[in-house]
Amino acid sequence: MEDGSAAPDTPRTPPAPSGRTCGSPVPPVLFFGAVDHPAGFPWQAASPAAKMVVGRQMRRLASGVKLSRSPGASDAPLAIDSGAGKKGLKSGALGLVSSVAIGLASTAPAYSLAATLGLIVAGVGLQAPIITMLAFVPMLLIAYAYKELNASNADCGTTFTWATRAFGPRTGWMGGWGIIVADIIVMANLAEIAGIYGFRLLGYDSLTESRLWTTVAGVIWIGIMTAICYIGIEISAAVQRWLLFIEVAVLLLFAVTALVRVYTGNPEMAIHVSASWFNPLHVPSAEALTAGILAAVFIYWGWDTAVTVNEETTDSTRTPGRAAIISVVLLLVIYALVTTSAQAFAGVGDAGTGLGNRENAGDVLSGLGNAVFGTHGVGPLFSKLLILMVLTSAVASAQTTILPMARTVFSMAAHKAVPSRFARLHRRFLTPTWSTVSLGLASVGFLILLTAISDNVLADSIESVGLAITFYYGLTGFACVWYFRRVLTRSRRDFLFKGLLPGLGALTMLFLFCYAAFVVYADPGYGATVIDLPFIGLTGGVTVVGLGALLLGVVLMLVVTREHAAALRLQRSLLPHRLPQPTAVEMASRYVPADSRSGVGGDWFDVIPLSGTRVGLVVGEVIGHGLLAAATMGRLRTGVRVLARLDLDPDELLSRLDDLVGQTAKERAAVHGAGAAGPREDDALGVTCLYAVYDPVSGQCSMSRAGESMAVVVRSDSGVATCPDLSPGPPLGLGGLPYETTGFQLPQGSLVALFTDGLIQAATDDIDVGLGLLAGALVEHRRPLEELCDRAVATLVPGPANDDAVLLLVRTRMLDERQVAAWELTAETAMVGKARAVTTGQLGAWGLDELSFSTELIVSELVTNAVRYAAGPIHVRLIRDETLICEVADTGHTSPHLRHAAADDESGRGLFIVAQLAQQWGTRYTPTGKIIWVEQALP
Repeated sequence: MEDGSAAPDTPRTPPAPSGRTCGSPVPPVLFFGAVDHPAGFPWQAASPAAKMVVGRQMRRLASGVKLSRSPGASDAPLAIDSGAGKKGLKSGALGLVSSVAIGLASTAPAYSLAATLGLIVAGVGLQAPIITMLAFVPMLLIAYAYKELNASNADCGTTFTWATRAFGPRTGWMGGWGIIVADIIVMANLAEIAGIYGFRLLGYDSLTESRLWTTVAGVIWIGIMTAICYIGIEISAAVQRWLLFIEVAVLLLFAVTALVRVYTGNPEMAIHVSASWFNPLHVPSAEALTAGILAAVFIYWGWDTAVTVNEETTDSTRTPGRAAIISVVLLLVIYALVTTSAQAFAGVGDAGTGLGNRENAGDVLSGLGNAVFGTHGVGPLFSKLLILMVLTSAVASAQTTILPMARTVFSMAAHKAVPSRFARLHRRFLTPTWSTVSLGLASVGFLILLTAISDNVLADSIESVGLAITFYYGLTGFACVWYFRRVLTRSRRDFLFKGLLPGLGALTMLFLFCYAAFVVYADPGYGATVIDLPFIGLTGGVTVVGLGALLLGVVLMLVVTREHAAALRLQRSLLPHRLPQPTAVEMASRYVPADSRSGVGGDWFDVIPLSGTRVGLVVGEVIGHGLLAAATMGRLRTGVRVLARLDLDPDELLSRLDDLVGQTAKERAAVHGAGAAGPREDDALGVTCLYAVYDPVSGQCSMSRAGESMAVVVRSDSGVATCPDLSPGPPLGLGGLPYETTGFQLPQGSLVALFTDGLIQAATDDIDVGLGLLAGALVEHRRPLEELCDRAVATLVPGPANDDAVLLLVRTRMLDERQVAAWELTAETAMVGKARAVTTGQLGAWGLDELSFSTELIVSELVTNAVRYAAGPIHVRLIRDETLICEVADTGHTSPHLRHAAADDESGRGLFIVAQLAQQWGTRYTPTGKIIWVEQALP
């Protein structure tokens, strides 16, 4: 009897679809701190979110990552994760006040004014107050860039992380290098200043001229500040609050006393405050204005430390950004008040206590102590307080310089941009260990080395720090504009604070960098050293040292990022370059590699044509990142393709793949030896994978998964997005429960979205929120797939992410009933002739008479074998698609094998003839038997 809708494949599972609406609430789940074996978790009773959480934990266990954040988890635990707020630092340790204190202290207001005010006055005269105020503008603009970027990604790597997300790992690495260079150079300077003022405070003025003793004192101060940073961020913040209190209190006392003396005592060189001091048009020349701002802009540097400790701050996405803005504004008030009062009291003359006196240019405030406070009564005590103020300023700044430097390196290590040992945390203090101590030692080594070589080289190195500062500040501004480029037109606020202001700040920093490097610092008359460069000639040592330090970073960057580039090339070469376009489905895909050096990993997708016009769909995710993960992905993808060609059901395919991974792990363990130190057993252990098969004849879709992989289905008849309730299965290689196949019917035009967890977790850590966003992006399911893919990626991955993200989107099709013909025959020899007859008649109806002879031979051989070797009914099905497919199904479970028949064999030649006539042929098993299928090319 002919039945065009019948099909020999029988589904294993009930056809009714099941699942929950994407984005719907799920019950709260507990964090399972230790999972010894997947079988120890109640998979069947768990919520989907719980399954995903535990699946991720098992994968981390397989990769050797510590799951517990408890102090005793490890003697020297690594960062738990590279994500913002997930590295294991002590979260919530700092509030807004502590963050502002750290931001202010990092700039060393007292020391910065003492060392810079004389230089500013020498260049612009009475306009020094307005110059210090104008220098505030570019810093405020960059502070807004920090604020907006931190709100999006509160990572302690700051410029490194943000520039990586915006421009890629190489640019991001250079941003981190700029911070490291600036901080190490400044640490050496601040430590030496602390040593000098420590001797002055104690009355040992003669030791301030000794290179040996100032260096020894500087090393001691670096050691003390490093130790404070090592034993806890809270202690560091407490020290900063007290040091800053002393510093600001003495500064205010100095400013108020100076102004009172100006208007009541009429000091010898005093001048009354004038409005002209605040008019930049009175600056002698544009060159003097630029040089003055260049000198003044660096007295604001350091406030970004408040953002660098973001992962240890309460409300990490808001508080650090607010602290940065508040710090810059408070610095403006302090600098404007102190500059105006000092200028009013001492004038701008070049003799005596005048601010233009070059002999006092290195420290104008200490020289004014006796003049402002007097030499009688409490005057000498207050003069000593000025020295103490500069000392505490240098010490506080030295300590807060260690904080951003250590956390930048810590974040770079967590992202595998530098060796992972720098990502180690103290098990009790939860502070970076290797990065803090190593950078303290690097600062000591830099101070000793350059002091031993030449004081002039050390001086020029300190001068050159401005190039590193403008470099990474400007890079942050440009990163902000580029990172948020897609949302700048969303609102006026977005355009102003994420685009215009950071962009102007970045352009200003770029101008200052170029002006300083190629005009001011390059002048042979500037600085303490001159270097004769080939093809260039005499060049100021400040430019050579500053640009040389950044160029050294370029060399190191090329070395440390080469693996990322190689892994990305390997990953892309192993992924399908062009997806096939089978009849069963229409498809589109997106692969978004992670942005960090460690990010390129083992996420993959594939579309595999199967017999009977069916199609196999697969997405998978390998643990880890880099070359090993990409190579493992290639191995697994090849394994899936080979197993899929065997026409295995999804659960059987995953079981075979699980066996393959487990066997490989045992072989590697045997090579390394039991208990031997070495790499983990197999990079494929703990891999997640979802495999689906769709049949366009029956509309049946079957899925099975290993790990926490999920799918989203949008039915064409309802337009509702649901997450199929797939039976859980352990990640590959871990053993435990068997895999199960879940089947359901899909009407024509339905959407099926397969993806890795990097897609739904890039925008949010909440799984259901991510699924809801994906469902919202697919709500207009009838739109072109390419457009839907773009919309989903733009919604879920608005910028580069910490993890690879894969999306495979397919729209189902159904074969027309006129393309399929099926018959059921009894297992009798007479049915062979009937099978030939109905086949020939159907080919004639399709206009394929040219294939009648070959198809008759094929049908005759296959039906004859079914009658001879199997019992029960026989099904014959013809499918006209891109090829002509002939299928014969019976109840037997033995597969025929192609062989060369001997000359005296009476059988064994029929299948050989079939193979010669066919384009390809094979066997697939069903719960009731098997199907032999043969494909022929259409004429």
